[in-house]
Amino acid sequence: MPIDCISFRDTAYASKLVCDYVEKHPELQSLYNRYPTLENFKPQLNAKKAEFSIEKRAVLVSALSQQYAPLMPSELTTSRIQSLAKKNTFTVTTGHQLNLLGGPIYFLYKIITTINLAKNLKIKDPENNYIPIFWMASEDHDFEEINHFNFQNKQFQWSKKTSGAVGLLDTSELSELINIFSIVLGKTTHAKALLELVKNAYINNSNLADATRYLVHALFEGDNLLVVDGNDPGLKRLFIPAVATELTSSNAFKFISQTSEELKAIDADYKIQVNPREINLFYLKDNLRERIVRKEELYSVLNTQLSWDLKGILEELNLYPERFSPNVIMRPLYQETILPNLCYIGGGAELSYWLQLKTYFESEQLNFPILLHRNAVLLMHQKQQQKLDKLNISVSDLFQNKQALIDSQIKKISKFHIDFSEQKAVINQQFAVLYDIASQTDKSFIGAVSAQEKKQINGLEVLERRLLKAEKNSHINYIDRLEQIHLELFPNGSLQERFLNFSEFYLDYGDEFIDRLRLELAPLNQNFHIFYL
Repeated sequence: MPIDCISFRDTAYASKLVCDYVEKHPELQSLYNRYPTLENFKPQLNAKKAEFSIEKRAVLVSALSQQYAPLMPSELTTSRIQSLAKKNTFTVTTGHQLNLLGGPIYFLYKIITTINLAKNLKIKDPENNYIPIFWMASEDHDFEEINHFNFQNKQFQWSKKTSGAVGLLDTSELSELINIFSIVLGKTTHAKALLELVKNAYINNSNLADATRYLVHALFEGDNLLVVDGNDPGLKRLFIPAVATELTSSNAFKFISQTSEELKAIDADYKIQVNPREINLFYLKDNLRERIVRKEELYSVLNTQLSWDLKGILEELNLYPERFSPNVIMRPLYQETILPNLCYIGGGAELSYWLQLKTYFESEQLNFPILLHRNAVLLMHQKQQQKLDKLNISVSDLFQNKQALIDSQIKKISKFHIDFSEQKAVINQQFAVLYDIASQTDKSFIGAVSAQEKKQINGLEVLERRLLKAEKNSHINYIDRLEQIHLELFPNGSLQERFLNFSEFYLDYGDEFIDRLRLELAPLNQNFHIFYL
């Protein structure tokens, strides 16, 4: 599987903030502790070791043992869980929603980046143990984001009315959807293996969290990976102090708002990914997950009759910590509270909001993890590369939007020079003289000079567009082939990794597909990867 790389900035799909972070722009240094290099993990480990107690380790091992019990884990998996009780065992973590079949294929890239990082750390530092963690976002309630996957230009969707945490959703009614999927899959050896995996995950498990754990465990059982469900009473009990602080002091709102202003001051083009609320908690019970809000001295749960005074809600928290669910703002704090974690691996949007959190972590006296952008990948077949060669297109050209790609390629292959920049520059030079004359004589004349300049520039742009349109009309077949290959590699106009499901490639290559990704992905290579299948 040969590899090419291009920078995130050259893809035009990464935000300015993420590009600046992976390129180590110094103005962002105050927003994180350590940049992801192998050398920086040792001080990160020492800092985490000092704050993460044996008692927390015992709770974590107990919770994971219970969560894995339905899988009847092997001795190797059990040993892996037990190793978390040791002072020299640490984690690197990625997280994801409970999308059907993992959703878009970057689900795999996240996990493999995490697995490979743990391997690299173990090679560098064999005295310590490094466990890759997959954190399930089982408490989310946005069903529409996770209820579908794309396969061979078709969307397979689970339709139902839901409420509450998605991890608890009953998967028994997915039989019909899986039967439809099986018809499309066909009868090849890889198709049968994939169908068996899907059925074992979604039919033989009673809820979506268990199904997702099975799916991930089945795909990566030999990779030292552990799956963590944060919706756990024992783990939530470790988070009681931070929840109590949130209810009484609104630290998240104060400190994250300050960091958001700092980001804007660094660069007005930085997008603020998340905006904190006064209280960043949901109340979770049965089929309910609704925001907790405070009005004066009363705490209440939206769209319910539930309410408490401060004493009452703190009593509820201490009796039932599992009923308090962190939102996207507080989930990172929860994760880092219950794991001996050194690094979080995420996509661009995730890193953007993690970069808002450092001062909030400091206010909670919790070590801030290293942040690593997951490996991003474009997968290409040999036939697709051959098509590009015939069209005289480089892979990097494809990362433009379709219309910009067509325009640039038509200009490249045209026998005419469809770029009047030189002519515009000549006009600008000529009018510079007129502006100088106007400024020394009648300044009211400047407006007339400007209007005439714009008129002539606009005239050239009209001619440029007409010539480009004429050239497009004479290269219709070329444009059709260009649009076809762009659609194949950027389906629906988006990055392939954000649209296609891993099953499309598993159908062709089976386990070998994941093996090759595992072999080739380099976790600390902060570029966009192009893999040739």
